[in-house]
Amino acid sequence: MTRTTQATERTPAVAGLLLAAGGGRRLGGRPKALLEHRGRPLVEHAVRVLRDGGCDPVHVVLGAAADEVLARADLSGCVVTVNPEWTGGMGSSLRAGLGALTGSGADAALVLLVDQPGIGARAVDRVRSAYRSRRSLAAAAYDGERGHPVLFGADLWAEVAAGAVGDRGARAYLRERRDAITLVECSDVAQAYDIDTAEDLGHLE
Repeated sequence: MTRTTQATERTPAVAGLLLAAGGGRRLGGRPKALLEHRGRPLVEHAVRVLRDGGCDPVHVVLGAAADEVLARADLSGCVVTVNPEWTGGMGSSLRAGLGALTGSGADAALVLLVDQPGIGARAVDRVRSAYRSRRSLAAAAYDGERGHPVLFGADLWAEVAAGAVGDRGARAYLRERRDAITLVECSDVAQAYDIDTAEDLGHLE
């Protein structure tokens, strides 16, 4: 009797990459990772969102008050990178995070910002599920407008990092490749506001 064995495809490894280095300049210098949300530091909430959305492993990039964040927040199970150049803007944190992921075996990185608590696990799961190959490029959309989270296949990381300068992060890269981005509508499950000013603190619970 001949037995045919079907090869099982490996589940793609989509890592969560949380950018949490900001110093909260417009919040009077309060590091965003340590803002309180539901009784705990905001960075913990964002890590849980990535995990509940199916990302594994979860990498966290810290910067402002990194020692205090590590002392106060439970980041167990996360790979933590401290970006010494965090004052240079989000681009340096994105480069640091992608650098830490390089060689990790992850097939893609799903990038989330710590100051967007209105984006939950359902939006993360939708964007993560848009992965098709190591050249995948996908992003959440809100009423058709591109936002976060953003998924970068591993074969794109070097290109993304090369263009990540200042506080623009990957905006220029994404703008140049807008026709290649798979937009995943998430306005029915998430809100893409930022916690940037004192008025925005009203979004936190």
